[in-house]
Amino acid sequence: MTQVRYFLRAGKAEAQAAYGRLEAAYEDEAAPLSIFEIDEARGEHEVSVYFEADGGDRSQEVADAAGVARVEREDLPDVDWMEQVLADLKPVRAGRFLVHGAHDRARVKPNDLSIEIEAGQAFGTGHHETTAGCLEAIDRILSMRMPQNALDLGTGSGVLAIALALRGRVPVLATDIDPVAVRVAQENVRANRVHTLVQTAVATGLSAAAIRDQSPYDLIVANILAGPLMRLAPGIARALTRDGDLVLSGILGRQRNAVLAAYRVQGLFHRHTLWRGDWVTLHLTR
Repeated sequence: MTQVRYFLRAGKAEAQAAYGRLEAAYEDEAAPLSIFEIDEARGEHEVSVYFEADGGDRSQEVADAAGVARVEREDLPDVDWMEQVLADLKPVRAGRFLVHGAHDRARVKPNDLSIEIEAGQAFGTGHHETTAGCLEAIDRILSMRMPQNALDLGTGSGVLAIALALRGRVPVLATDIDPVAVRVAQENVRANRVHTLVQTAVATGLSAAAIRDQSPYDLIVANILAGPLMRLAPGIARALTRDGDLVLSGILGRQRNAVLAAYRVQGLFHRHTLWRGDWVTLHLTR
């Protein structure tokens, strides 16, 4: 593969215009382009064009026509980039759970609870500290007691709903405000063979019919962000049974006390904190 880099010193609008001229120049060759702002203060931009095998022979000609002062051409190594990405995306272990791609099925041990999630589908592959923290919290809570009815609020890829179904063999409602996320979650649920236990639905807030019709829940997991979690505190508290467990994540360590305070007002109290990097996962009960 050959990469041709065009370097511009211009404002954003002018850089975008130059990008458009370069795109038009290479339209017949179907070469992909990307634009990158190197230095905002100095107005430096880079436009890269990628060619299969030998290409970009017209680079100086195109540069002159597009009004670009400097151009560089480089032959890139022949690398299977998808294979490289998958090789770098190592399995994640959290409690008994092992989250992995199809390329790592051989790493699953006999006692692992295997969750197969492909990178590229992801709104949570298990690699982020918040998802891994929730998995660990789920494993910890379900080792002490089994819920009868669980809610995964803001399900993303569905990994936490799948974990609940695998670990507890209990019905789980997995919801998200994003229809694309819900579609992906549904595909992952089916691929992990827990579709008889996990129901997916598009839902905004706790007042959505899908959530309301199946409440209350004796385990709610919400991996969102601190701000929305604080705003949702009254609704989450109402949807939780009197003896239920609540797992919250998507929270930076510095936001921990504010989130706990919002739920304390609702009669929910801190039981345990899991730290992973700068992020925390909170376990609360009444």
